[in-house]
Amino acid sequence: MLCPIIIKNKKIIKKNREDMINTNTIINHFKNIEGLRNIPFLNRRVFFLLLLLTSLNHIKAQLQEVTTENIRFESEGITLAGTIYTPQHSDAAVVLVHGSGQEHRMKEFASLLAQNGILVLTYDKRGVGESGGTYMGPEVGTNNVDSCNLTLLAKDANAAINTLHERDKNIPIGLVGFSQAGWIIPIAASNNSSVDFMVLFSGPIISTLEQLRFQFFTNGNPDFWNTHTEAEAHESLNNNSRFDEHYKTESYKFIDTDSYETLSRLSTPGLWLFGEKDIQIPARLSIERLNTLKAEGKPYEYCLFSTLGHNLTFSDSSEPVRIAIHWIKNRKYYIKNK
Repeated sequence: MLCPIIIKNKKIIKKNREDMINTNTIINHFKNIEGLRNIPFLNRRVFFLLLLLTSLNHIKAQLQEVTTENIRFESEGITLAGTIYTPQHSDAAVVLVHGSGQEHRMKEFASLLAQNGILVLTYDKRGVGESGGTYMGPEVGTNNVDSCNLTLLAKDANAAINTLHERDKNIPIGLVGFSQAGWIIPIAASNNSSVDFMVLFSGPIISTLEQLRFQFFTNGNPDFWNTHTEAEAHESLNNNSRFDEHYKTESYKFIDTDSYETLSRLSTPGLWLFGEKDIQIPARLSIERLNTLKAEGKPYEYCLFSTLGHNLTFSDSSEPVRIAIHWIKNRKYYIKNK
């Protein structure tokens, strides 16, 4: 059984001006990891303790030099432009998948991952920056949550996976994404056997229609959770008159996509990171549905951060990103070469 983490105001240790994760958080995370099955449980704990004591507390000193290479690759009849970030030694490889919006390649985040030993490909979303194709989104008067668009973006992610896989076939390769990628990545993984793992920051385990209902209900109010309950949030997914009025207009007509249904048919290991104060997606409801899938034997894990909101990657805490990095790097211990 894989072990979820719920982090409530964890103490963060300052050292050399860098945030360090409380070691107990990671030990709790890995104590039931399904890999290294041949190592006795107590020895496994000692192994990870020694590993993490020697890595987490010296992560700044061990940052690797990174080389970058601008590339172009084909996807569904158009050319996408991106950059590969290559560390001196790669423990794993990832493709970064955008959230909603006119997103360019994620250079800062890619550089951070690569400095920590992860090979990264990040690219401009189709129709944005140097990439060809047409961007779909409300900024240009189109709908970006229609299933056709999400499927197309999943095909772009798979084209990127195939491109990066050609660089190194001897390390695990996965998809890392944000927000709207919670629908895109499961679609991509279900259509590409090369995808070894998934990491989702604030990735919803609900349908696109439910997410829009919830977003209309919170209405961008940063104090929403101070005045509303989980029960009210759940009810808004089924009964939301404010959204229903908008949904009558043509621009809000779309074919619904439910990540829960996709994940129920998938067996690719995944890690989800949620902020309990999120007002874009209902984190607690997503966790409830993940727990249902976990009870069915799906290899899904999650972390919940009680004081954080939707944007986990550049929040006041570096803990979500650090946990993701170490989870990704530890895939090498039990993902065999295909």
